[in-house]
Amino acid sequence: MPNIATALKQEISRIARREIRGETTELKRAATRFRTEIAALKRRAQALEQQVKRLTRANGKGLTENDAEAPSTSRFSAKGLASQRKRLGLSATDAGLLVGASSQSIYNWEQGKARPLARHLPAIAALRGMGKREVAARLETLRDHTEAA
Repeated sequence: MPNIATALKQEISRIARREIRGETTELKRAATRFRTEIAALKRRAQALEQQVKRLTRANGKGLTENDAEAPSTSRFSAKGLASQRKRLGLSATDAGLLVGASSQSIYNWEQGKARPLARHLPAIAALRGMGKREVAARLETLRDHTEAA
């Protein structure tokens, strides 16, 4: 006849294992569910990051803090500025004088190496509506003001 202490010890171990198995099964299911949700969230975050990259690339440049504060309705095109300058027969120096920028800035804008600041966009947009005579008269007054100063 087996020892009662050994039998009692075996029975307690068996019942404890069964209780632990029941508890750990719940935890394993929860962990599996959490891992699945985490994987789905990672895929969603990756898709959103790719979408942001595509949109940033499509816009040419990400938004800066200044852009977010004061959105501009004027658009800028490097080719457009070059063609306007050619149409009006302006040198880069004269275009810079009209716009309020340096001739080097005009060159950089036309080559796409830089973009004009928001304060220059209205003057660039105004060039589109000007004719050669109006530009010549405006340049004359601007030169007179710079010589007087």
